[in-house]
Amino acid sequence: MKKKVGNHPRNTAPMAASPRCGAKTRKGPPCRSPAVSGKKRCRMHGGAAGSGAPKGNQNALKHGAFTREMLEERREFSQMIREAKATLREIS
Repeated sequence: MKKKVGNHPRNTAPMAASPRCGAKTRKGPPCRSPAVSGKKRCRMHGGAAGSGAPKGNQNALKHGAFTREMLEERREFSQMIREAKATLREIS
């Protein structure tokens, strides 16, 4: 029979003995929640499944909207629109 901790009707000893989360709280002391098994953080501080950055540093990918080529393409497109508007004014 397993030993009970205190007067609590359930066996909470494994949870009480589990490693604690190493994250700091806003007040300064470390988080007292148990760490997720196999991780160093609790579920609230990044230990949950699916948390963290995607594999392969996907966060560093750029969308390319401000590359030199795209800026030049937008300038050319704007110039074509101005020329088309001027031509339409001349025609009408």
